[in-house]
Amino acid sequence: MITIRRADERGSFDFGWLQTAHTFSFGEYYDPAHTHFRTLRVINEDVVAPAKGFGMHPHRDMEILTWILDGSLQHEDSMGHKAVIRPGEVQIMSAGTGVLHSEVNPDPAKPVHLLQIWLFPDRKNLPPRYDQKSLDRAAMRGRLALLAAPPGEGGVVDIHQDARILATELTPGQSVQHELGAGRGAWVQVARGAILIDGHELQAGDGAQITDTAAIELTGAGDGAAEVILFDVA
Repeated sequence: MITIRRADERGSFDFGWLQTAHTFSFGEYYDPAHTHFRTLRVINEDVVAPAKGFGMHPHRDMEILTWILDGSLQHEDSMGHKAVIRPGEVQIMSAGTGVLHSEVNPDPAKPVHLLQIWLFPDRKNLPPRYDQKSLDRAAMRGRLALLAAPPGEGGVVDIHQDARILATELTPGQSVQHELGAGRGAWVQVARGAILIDGHELQAGDGAQITDTAAIELTGAGDGAAEVILFDVA
């Protein structure tokens, strides 16, 4: 079973320095029909203006992953980490018992376009942690690359949840398949371009909730390459 959530159905806001679209309820946006999908809590698509960003603020008991589509983002936190994340790098922060952090666009001229993803952790009060690692984007071309997974499963970064986050880049007509285990569900989010899934065409910003399905096939559509994030969750 597939349920489509179109880009223009999301909660969208323009704050001047920030243009943001929330797939699930977040901040000022609340939709009781779209609060989360299983352990997937947040998919926010953000465009942050040059030299602007999110000042220091707190989080706890959440697995927070950042994926850059274009531009760069500077991270700083109360654990002493300071780093810039760029396309092809995966950033994970386990907020655990509590952490303060800021995320700012360091470029004085170019916006940064990103996805921020939150998952509920498998347990509360974990020690806070931060990790950032690079992915060879060639691993995404025509196949699914494992961005994040439980420890020991070979994800670019580890997450404290029975979930896998995968990414692919597909040219028109190119397909990838992903098998879902019994009782598991998937969320597919199109970051750019267009794809076909189960006879439906999804454009950039569209998402799809998939349940009661043994396997998923994603096929590139449109004129250029598509970039897609797939969440496999219990």
